[in-house]
Amino acid sequence: MFREMKVSGLVMDPQTNTPILILKDLRDETSLPIWIGLLEATSIATELEKIQFPRPMTHDLLKNCFDHLNVQVERIEVCDLRNNTYFALIYLKNNDQVSPIDARPSDAIAIALRTNAPIYVKEEVLTKSQKNDATPRPILDKENKEKWAEILEQLDPEDFSKYKM
Repeated sequence: MFREMKVSGLVMDPQTNTPILILKDLRDETSLPIWIGLLEATSIATELEKIQFPRPMTHDLLKNCFDHLNVQVERIEVCDLRNNTYFALIYLKNNDQVSPIDARPSDAIAIALRTNAPIYVKEEVLTKSQKNDATPRPILDKENKEKWAEILEQLDPEDFSKYKM
């Protein structure tokens, strides 16, 4: 059984200074924190804030490829939690065929946000995360929002295109 969830926000772990993606179910009853990398957090944050870059970033490029190939992202699922690592699947629909593609949850969610695909979390993952969660849940407060706003404001679109191959 799966529960549909939405991105509630991004916060910084005060102990490790690592970004945490917060998913909440549609009734705001359950939340799931997922620690992610800074680049993935930046990709998610820029999509949430609708920041456009002069050139497509990786998740934008994937969306453009899907659009060009007429492939739809049907849904994404956070489907497993093993050894403190979350696993996800991106379900791609091409004509009448649906194929699951293995992905990190942060990448799957970044793509789901760009394609307006629903995000689901397996009930078993929610149960495992609550059992494994010895750390307190992060608080979505003004300070965390201001930290992310500061990080996003300091981003210069030119920085992403200055590394030439």
